[in-house]
Amino acid sequence: MGEFTSRPELRGHFGMVASTHWLATGVGMSTLERGGNAFDAAVATGFTLQVVEPHLNGPAGDVPIIMQAAGGAPTVICGQGPMPAATTLDAFAGLDRVPGSGVLPACVPGAFDAWLLMARDHGTMRLRELITPAIDYATRGYPVMPQIVDKINLARPVFESHWPTSRALWMADGSVPTAGSFHRNPALAATYQRILDEAERESQDRDGQIDAARRIWREGFVAEAILRFVASPIADGSGAPHTALLSAEDLASWRASYEDPVSIEYAGLRVHKTGPWGQGPAFLQQLRLAQALGIGELDVFSPEFVHRVTEAAKLSFADRDAWYADPDFFDVPLDTLLSPEYAAHRAGLVTDTASLELRPGSPDGRTPFLPELRRPGTLPTTDLTSGEPTVNPAGEQKGDTCHVDVVDADGNMVAATPSGGWLASSPTIPDLGFPLGTRGQMFWLDERAPSVVAAGKRPRTTLTPTLVTRENEPVIALGSPGGDQQDQWSLTYFLRLVHGGMNLQEAIDAPMFHTNSLAGSFYPRDFSPGEIVVESRAGEATLAELRRRGHHVVESGPWSLGRLSAVSRDPETGILRAAANPRGMQGYAAGR
Repeated sequence: MGEFTSRPELRGHFGMVASTHWLATGVGMSTLERGGNAFDAAVATGFTLQVVEPHLNGPAGDVPIIMQAAGGAPTVICGQGPMPAATTLDAFAGLDRVPGSGVLPACVPGAFDAWLLMARDHGTMRLRELITPAIDYATRGYPVMPQIVDKINLARPVFESHWPTSRALWMADGSVPTAGSFHRNPALAATYQRILDEAERESQDRDGQIDAARRIWREGFVAEAILRFVASPIADGSGAPHTALLSAEDLASWRASYEDPVSIEYAGLRVHKTGPWGQGPAFLQQLRLAQALGIGELDVFSPEFVHRVTEAAKLSFADRDAWYADPDFFDVPLDTLLSPEYAAHRAGLVTDTASLELRPGSPDGRTPFLPELRRPGTLPTTDLTSGEPTVNPAGEQKGDTCHVDVVDADGNMVAATPSGGWLASSPTIPDLGFPLGTRGQMFWLDERAPSVVAAGKRPRTTLTPTLVTRENEPVIALGSPGGDQQDQWSLTYFLRLVHGGMNLQEAIDAPMFHTNSLAGSFYPRDFSPGEIVVESRAGEATLAELRRRGHHVVESGPWSLGRLSAVSRDPETGILRAAANPRGMQGYAAGR
């Protein structure tokens, strides 16, 4: 796939959409063609992704959004719901990790409200136009991707033994659907249709209908169905029963919200990320280290580039796990963590050989939290559905997250990373056609941890879209699924764009790598010291040099790592570009 380019003087030019699924990208492009703006297109794409990529995200999941309206300032929409008010450490008594599946790790669902908040305040279209494509695909069916089949096969023993409602949705005739077959979700279609019908009866006004839909979700029949379903203990993927902590008040009281992004200058650009309730600032810390280590002067395909980027990632992610948390609950020393002086000090730890340690820093002289580290396979588990196995040690992609980027001809730009509510991580709510999310697994049960679980607290999510501006104008939106890999793949991609002279597509297609030498964010939270996963296309000379330097190299397939997408706009010419990932044969970019 080549980079997709559109010139503003072309008749019928509307904008660019890039996402992790071709059907959703088509919906976003259609929305632009029917007169919607970038925000309308992102919302319509987001709702469609919930239907066609149910193994990657769902209505009860979560989504951080970074957006900028033409002439405005970059803004974050927090679609990450918090833990319920009943949350205490005692609620997890007998456990040393928050489970990765079932209903105990469920936060307040965030994605639905976040999408509609953006639609109301920045979009132009009515609710019917935004949600009808999702209803149509859920009603008429969509082609099942091989990745969905793999996910159902993995979870099949759990569906058959513990989650009959999921078995009824995904194995109605007793068998797993085949790749390419069409799957329908009548319950989800009926849920969205009923929300639409009730909202339109309640108000004739566009904004009033959107607000009504948000209220119906958190207080009406949707909330009622969720609470009925979790009223009794429900088994997690191992068969252990747990009681959900969610209450009616939790669902009714939460709203998606706006906040300022965190940003730094780099190479004449300003890079914007979410606050430290997400891992986004780790991207910025890596940029500071790139400056300190002179990474911009290196050949972006050289072993030295791979080595320094990897060592910088280890240091940044060690700080992530030691210091990041919901800033409403913990004093995150972010100014120091993002300072050039701190980066220069940390850069002194990088040598010509690979580090095998977890080495968080001590910003402002404070003592860092060091999580209990476990090697892969040391925690016995019978749970086949836990966590977010986006990439296994061999580099095989499983995937549990989506991404969408949109830019329109007026210069509005959006980057969003919806996730959670995965079909294989929590049982389907039969009256609604979707499961709850399990993002609470990212909390620690250690009182010393900044991200220790607590009532009303947001988990330190891995979801991390990126927006780049130049002289206050949005120029690039980018992102990738991938759990702990998101801000590694995205960082390498960005450095290759800035320093490698590549266009959007060339940088996506370039051989990718990442380290697993960090504390995993998902159950069972493994640590693989010194491990680096590299696409075989990097070449034997690069792999051999990395091994010589002490890296524990896992060679993955030639096209196996990263699911990046991006859009860009040149403020001077108005030219728009878009690119998407060819790996997995499902990402797509379109424009007109």
